[in-house]
Amino acid sequence: MLKNFFITCAGTDKNIIENCGNGEQNKFVGIGATVFFTAVMATIAGSYALYTVFDNLYAAIFFGVIWGLLIFNLDRFIVSTIKKTGSRLNELLQASPRIILAVIIAVVISKPLELKLFEKEINQVLLTEKIKMTIDTKAQIAQQFTPEIEKINSEIDVLKQEINQKEAATNTLYETYIAEAEGTKGTKKLGKGPVYQEKREKHDASLSALHQLKKDNLEKIESKETTIAALVENQKLAETTSQPIISNFDGLMARVTALGKLPWLPSFFIFLLFLAIETSPIIAKLIAPKGEYDFKLEDTETAIETWVQQQVQQRAQMLKANIIIDNKVYKDISEEEELYSYKQKIARDLMKLQADSFYKKQQKML
Repeated sequence: MLKNFFITCAGTDKNIIENCGNGEQNKFVGIGATVFFTAVMATIAGSYALYTVFDNLYAAIFFGVIWGLLIFNLDRFIVSTIKKTGSRLNELLQASPRIILAVIIAVVISKPLELKLFEKEINQVLLTEKIKMTIDTKAQIAQQFTPEIEKINSEIDVLKQEINQKEAATNTLYETYIAEAEGTKGTKKLGKGPVYQEKREKHDASLSALHQLKKDNLEKIESKETTIAALVENQKLAETTSQPIISNFDGLMARVTALGKLPWLPSFFIFLLFLAIETSPIIAKLIAPKGEYDFKLEDTETAIETWVQQQVQQRAQMLKANIIIDNKVYKDISEEEELYSYKQKIARDLMKLQADSFYKKQQKML
């Protein structure tokens, strides 16, 4: 039963292979087993590859089985259609499309296994990338908010500077009227005379203006500090919002890119392993010597080809003979006087009818 199954996997003609020796049958059992186990490996690799994409076990298994059946059918078809002609070059040309496809499939299938084998190294690369992305993202977000915050801080500094300047001017006026009262400066007369009173009034007016300026500017400063606090909060919110996106930067494409930053030699050997698995059915058929089955298959096919050629040639000769006979028959008929007279009479009647019809149409138009 297992032997028949593998022979079926090899795509052989059972009517022919059953009449071959055990050695020839065992050769195709080996080829069929290679086709089957290649499909099994394709199913496993395809399922894992799709699992990394969909993260759903049932969907991955379903599509993996479809992929395995596709590879099985393709290998079985190509193995069964490679004819042992005795020319290695001719056989290699027949297998070249499958070999090219095997290279493509090997690249696609080997990647998921590489991702699993080098998972720790890839995670390290991704961690470095995430840290760099976090720093870059914070810098980009800061570029959006920092200019506005610095502008508002500059405005606050100007308001504080106005208060300090007014406070210094008021203090100077205070020292002036005190020195006038003590007689150390100004008129240098001890006591509170008219000059003292004038300087005292200037100081009091400046002090009142200072109080009002402090009140107005402090309100403005408080409003601007509230705006800065809101901008800082929005900046933190933007950073917090971007963080989950960076944290989830570990999809299939990101991992493949990270894999490309690792040393290439281990990945290359894994690729060669899958390439060998994918091409094994073709290689098994190519290196197998031409045997009893191949001779019998060639005999059957050439017999059918010869029969078809005979049938085509016979039909061509029959057609040629019929054309010659028909030409001769119609030539003889064309020379008969009776047929000529009959067709002459018909043509005369037809011309009369046409003349009558034209005459009636002309009458209606007048």
